[in-house]
Amino acid sequence: MMENGATLHHIGFVVASIQSAAAGFVRSLALEWDGRIIHDPLQTVYVSFFQPALAGNAVIELVEPEGNGSAVHKFLKRGGGLHHICYEVDSLEQQLERTRANRDLIVRPPQPAAAFDGRRITWTYTRNQLLVEYLERCVK
Repeated sequence: MMENGATLHHIGFVVASIQSAAAGFVRSLALEWDGRIIHDPLQTVYVSFFQPALAGNAVIELVEPEGNGSAVHKFLKRGGGLHHICYEVDSLEQQLERTRANRDLIVRPPQPAAAFDGRRITWTYTRNQLLVEYLERCVK
């Protein structure tokens, strides 16, 4: 259950190599890529964001494991691909209250994310087996 001003932020795909997969995503989904790859040591991944050519469409995130100990390494070994959706929310704490009330699983508590300039993220797993990342909205 989401409220909290939730908006779709991005859709994440796990790939073996961002550099190798980038051209295919750009071509297939008409995306724009600035070539920036961000290392997130807390998540043990490298990530890169691909912008849609048409405003209003979802951003695509490619996620590459940092190594065999990465949080997404096992997922890649099973073939990788579509991994999660991310919603930006006004309050992670309120979203986690909703998550608990729905009896969904909190996979990781809030922590800062390198890809979002230290804004906090949290990970949940719904009862219908969807991995959801929540990103704390930037306070302006």
